[in-house]
Amino acid sequence: MLLALDVFYLQDRAKAVGVLFKGENSEPEKVIIEFIKDVDEYIPGEFYKRELPCIKAVLDKVSLKELSAIIVDGHIYIDNEKNRGLGAHVWHLLGGTIPIIGVAKNAFFNNKEIVYELSRGNSNKPLFISSIGIELRDAVQLINEMHGNYRMPTILKELDRITKVIE
Repeated sequence: MLLALDVFYLQDRAKAVGVLFKGENSEPEKVIIEFIKDVDEYIPGEFYKRELPCIKAVLDKVSLKELSAIIVDGHIYIDNEKNRGLGAHVWHLLGGTIPIIGVAKNAFFNNKEIVYELSRGNSNKPLFISSIGIELRDAVQLINEMHGNYRMPTILKELDRITKVIE
């Protein structure tokens, strides 16, 4: 089972969403939604401090031993020197027990040596894949083989949609 995570912010609160799914499926097996109040302000270069407590709220609702990997919306490392990005912070939060795959829509200017630019479908704009706890080529293959004919795999597009629905 895979878990994909995303967070949407509304001023000082957030909606964190996790979708549990099997890699080839286009529909979630289960959706976990957590609302978090009094979220820290965004600090440039320290986004993980805002995002990590929200992600932890979802992780606390999941049986981690069932997971083969977690997909985060972002990068594992922020630069080629492997300074931690969101994905690496999630990895360390979990004690390095579950592989983390970063799927980012945009590149960082100084981490090109540690990401793979994956073009899916007919899109000229790649996804930027990174990983920790799993070989990068295996992470790329997993994302490339996910359901969908477009740049973004169907399940990740659905995660984004669910995350942005305000209730």
